[in-house]
Amino acid sequence: MGTTRIAALAGHFGRDIGRALEKLDGIFERLIQDGVDLLVLPDATLGGYIGDLRNPTIGPLPEPIDPDGPELRMLCSMAGPMTVCVGYAEKDGDLRYNAASCLTGDGILGNHRKVHQPAGEHLAYAAGDTFTAFDTPVGRLGMLIDYDKTFPESARTLALDGAHIIGALSAWPASVTDRASRMPNDRQARLFDLYDMARAAENQVVLASSNQTGVTGSLRFLGQAKVVGPGGDILAKTWSKGGLAVADVDVEREVERARRTLRHLDERRVDTYRNLLRETGTR
Repeated sequence: MGTTRIAALAGHFGRDIGRALEKLDGIFERLIQDGVDLLVLPDATLGGYIGDLRNPTIGPLPEPIDPDGPELRMLCSMAGPMTVCVGYAEKDGDLRYNAASCLTGDGILGNHRKVHQPAGEHLAYAAGDTFTAFDTPVGRLGMLIDYDKTFPESARTLALDGAHIIGALSAWPASVTDRASRMPNDRQARLFDLYDMARAAENQVVLASSNQTGVTGSLRFLGQAKVVGPGGDILAKTWSKGGLAVADVDVEREVERARRTLRHLDERRVDTYRNLLRETGTR
């Protein structure tokens, strides 16, 4: 397949879906000209994120959209040859999900509903129940949303399903319980980077991590978008402000090289992981 130009965005997207689509139109046009093959946008790019993790029902919730509706069709028409991962609130009957879609000019290639929910997020969203990889023009890919990447099993499931690229879409805030005076000292900022590097290295895959920036309600988002290689090395990174992390990666070559001697997926000892599916606290 050769070299893939991968871009992960750090940027602020609020409640106004129309404004976000206008902003994305300009971003897509520029990145297509720059030869970007894969763009990973933040969670909640369309409609914004909740404003309070402990009580998300304070204030209006993000407007949910139909994944078969005009908003994603418009993004498909903008994307052209580029593969794009985008986050939004998904409407499914009376339920609302924190969701993401992967799309190109040819249509939607795959979807994901956030499975793991922190704090009070269950008051705003229903939870998804699966992790599935799918084929794209840039190779087999899977998606994680926010808190999903805290759990090694999430990315491992995608890797076992053949994903060589993971798009990790986030609206990840600084710590809400122990605020640091400087972002580099923030506990959540350190964890955000740690999880990105660990999930890539333990599965020997390429990971593109996006994030919101700015402030929504009581939440101050971290930024820190990045592209991580299959050895856990950061190939490109933004900081706390808006920006684009771009890296040219021969994905198949780098994954094959990482797995040449040590093949983590093949060398697992699943017969010894007796407690893996047990509930916490059981014996």
